[in-house]
Amino acid sequence: MKRMIKISWVLGLILLSSFMLFACSDAGSGTAGTPVVVTREVPVTVEVEGPAVEVTRIVEVMVEATPVVPVIPFLDQWVNSGHADKTAEAFVHWNEDDPAEVPESCAKCHSGIGYQDFIGADGSAAGVVDAPAAIGAVITCDACHNAATVMMSSVVFPSGLEVTGLGPEARCMQCHQGRYSKPGVDEAIANAGLTDDVDTPSEDLGFANIHYYAAAATLYGTAVKGGYEYDGKTYDAKFDHVAGYDTCVSCHNPHTLEVKVAECQGCHTNVETVEDLKNVRMQGSLVDFNGNGDLEEGIYYEVVGMQETLMMAIQAYARQVAEQPIVYNTARHPYFFIDANDDGLLDDGDTERYASWTARLARAAYNYQVSLKDPGFFAHGGKYIIELLYDSIEDLNSALAEPIDMSAMHRIDHGHFAGSEEAFRHWDAEGEVPGSCSRCHSAAGLPLFIEQGVAINQHPANGLNCATCHNDLATFTRYEVEDVPFPSGATLTLGEPDSNLCLNCHQGRESTTSVNRLIGDLGADEQSDRLRFLNVHYFAAGATLFGTEAKGAYEFSGQVYAGRNEHVGAFDTCIDCHNTHALEVEVLECAECHENVETAADLTAIRVSEDDFDGDGDAVEGLAGEIATMHEMLYTAMQAYATNTVGTGIVYSSAAYPYFFADGNGNGAADAEELDRANGFNLWTPALLRAAYNYQYVSKDPGAFAHNGRYILEVLYDSLTSLGADTTTMIRP
Repeated sequence: MKRMIKISWVLGLILLSSFMLFACSDAGSGTAGTPVVVTREVPVTVEVEGPAVEVTRIVEVMVEATPVVPVIPFLDQWVNSGHADKTAEAFVHWNEDDPAEVPESCAKCHSGIGYQDFIGADGSAAGVVDAPAAIGAVITCDACHNAATVMMSSVVFPSGLEVTGLGPEARCMQCHQGRYSKPGVDEAIANAGLTDDVDTPSEDLGFANIHYYAAAATLYGTAVKGGYEYDGKTYDAKFDHVAGYDTCVSCHNPHTLEVKVAECQGCHTNVETVEDLKNVRMQGSLVDFNGNGDLEEGIYYEVVGMQETLMMAIQAYARQVAEQPIVYNTARHPYFFIDANDDGLLDDGDTERYASWTARLARAAYNYQVSLKDPGFFAHGGKYIIELLYDSIEDLNSALAEPIDMSAMHRIDHGHFAGSEEAFRHWDAEGEVPGSCSRCHSAAGLPLFIEQGVAINQHPANGLNCATCHNDLATFTRYEVEDVPFPSGATLTLGEPDSNLCLNCHQGRESTTSVNRLIGDLGADEQSDRLRFLNVHYFAAGATLFGTEAKGAYEFSGQVYAGRNEHVGAFDTCIDCHNTHALEVEVLECAECHENVETAADLTAIRVSEDDFDGDGDAVEGLAGEIATMHEMLYTAMQAYATNTVGTGIVYSSAAYPYFFADGNGNGAADAEELDRANGFNLWTPALLRAAYNYQYVSKDPGAFAHNGRYILEVLYDSLTSLGADTTTMIRP
């Protein structure tokens, strides 16, 4: 059948215009004036015998190409950054090698191509560089912007430890993590056969260099173990800055790499330049770390002072123990050299590599280098670096004939900010602080509890931070708490929201109520496997202060107990008597009334009664002494009761959970082999449990004599009486 095909001229003109537009958009790679043929599938209407139908035709059109110059985002920022500097040593170090290439061991971070190889963006296996990289390459856009980096959420560090749950900062942390760690140093020492002989030099041991700009290792602290952490010590974990400024890319411009100084000014009002950041020192750091007496200098300068002290210790040790003087050059590999004339200074003649390494010296030198090769250490994790330096000095001191005086130095912050301590590191293995503990043992737990009345699982924190108590970090206003629920069920207030903040945590976790609930209707001397030791927890100062209103200690039925201890008007709350950040007692304020008080230790000598409460004939000793005697007597009474009534001796350790243990050898002492959780005392009677609860209560509030000494004396006296102890010479307040 004959078919007639007709395309209208109007449609043809429209199509031709379309061809031209398509051609221009596709010809970006051509040169102006160069003919380019483009093809397009276009719909056309055809007439056949019958109704019109639409079909597709492929049409070729030759057009003149117009070059399209792509717009690269942030190009101007990147081109002036360290990542783009083709002349930097980081990128030209291998130019004169034969062959001239970046080796596999270095290409991951010194070549954009090598980086993509390592993360698998080039189609190869991730986690390894498969081939050397060509010289002349820098860190280009596609190194960080590709399908592999978009999905990256974890980073493995040289220690083998992995940090998960990351965002864009994972791209930075792949390289800014260093190349060495504590396990690596320990392995080198073991390979040299020096694990148990730490002071003998060996030619088989060399200096371990963490490498440069290991900011992520500093930031994450003990979570990745970039520094050499000494056995038996605990260390800060990830430095928790304020929300929104807690990652690489939130504090640094990811393209220029510069610190966002203008945004620092929101809290650090005196900061105008990067150099000013060295002067930052927050209220969470009110101890003199380097011992020079200056509590105003920035954390940067505290660390510099400790670096100088560590170098003194390194040189003294090298001279006395390794018997080969040492000197350091931060800009010249291999950094540590023989000090040829033993003058302690780097001279032109000091060019020979240091080779008299002992295990002890290698550990300290490694930490010294760690502290120097991250120029932003003071902002990334200054407390972690301080701990490493302190421990290195201390370790070297143990081998020196004349140890360096560290008496004025400090290793950690005051309690709320001591991120290395058990109160905050206890849950590291689990990876989260349970809701039952997070209110007081995480930085975010208390604000959530105040705002929502609930406590949920939280990430382990590096101590409390500003946002734990301050609801606005520009004005530093605090959360307002009008009253506080206590474990006994009572709701109490000190009359001021600031001190009520303290009460949320310093109240203990048990009370008379919970002890009675556990005991139920059991007789005083009746053993039961349902009984277990109830631990009031630590620093229940608020409960002590309120006395019987809070019922934090165990109160015996039929007895009357003191209520809130009302001190003089201006010193009657937590923040009246304690520095809110350092937590220390405002001793100078006490001295206005208590003339003999000059130090915190002097407070234990204060007494305001002529009664000899403990019956030891000394009515002049401080109230703390009266309490201490009765506390000791209660322990004696508990041991006698356990042996004579229960049939198994009991011993106590304030530092080992679950605190009370079976006295297997019957010697009345808490021997090391007995302080095992499996040996926890479990033959409780109500009488012994009540006494043990009060014994622990007094042990865990070291300021009980000041918080409410009368209340404490009452519960100790009644505990002694309940066990049948002789109290005839004592006086119950």
